[in-house]
Amino acid sequence: MLTQPQVIQEIHEQYLAAGSDIIETNTFGATRVAQADYHMEHLAHEMNVAAARLAKAACAKHSTPARPRFVAGAFGPTPKTASISPDVNDPGARNITFDELVAAYLEQARALAEGGADLFLVETIFDTLNAKAALFAIDQFYEEHGVALPLMISGTVTDASGRILSGRRWKRSGTRCGMPGRSPSV
Repeated sequence: MLTQPQVIQEIHEQYLAAGSDIIETNTFGATRVAQADYHMEHLAHEMNVAAARLAKAACAKHSTPARPRFVAGAFGPTPKTASISPDVNDPGARNITFDELVAAYLEQARALAEGGADLFLVETIFDTLNAKAALFAIDQFYEEHGVALPLMISGTVTDASGRILSGRRWKRSGTRCGMPGRSPSV
């Protein structure tokens, strides 16, 4: 998106030409936390803004009044888990805090919105506490800006029982999710 924007633009346009109504920003790893692995955390904001703008431009080109197209600003899980210890000999150890994750996700939300994202997508969630940090940051963004973009969540199931990597009860306020034909619920 920063070094080869024409490649990303072409991919977006191919999806839209094939009939997609929503394309994502491909910013799965564009947080300070993820980019720190490459010493590029200073580019996180710029990556998210650029990605959203590219997707928005592709949508503008393919949208019609009868068929608008939308940009999903994508949040990934980061390479660090908040629920599971990275050290099998120390189950209480963590390599990131909840507050660090919230700060990274809040920066990402701001940048994706600045670039024109129409909705947010928290994707491929395998660590529920990490996902909770993303949702907490999104709620903070909503409060800051007095707006609530639509929100989608994509989780990853890792075992046959349907449990994800760690189980957690989610008590949410503010953000509401709804299914077609159902009333929104918290």
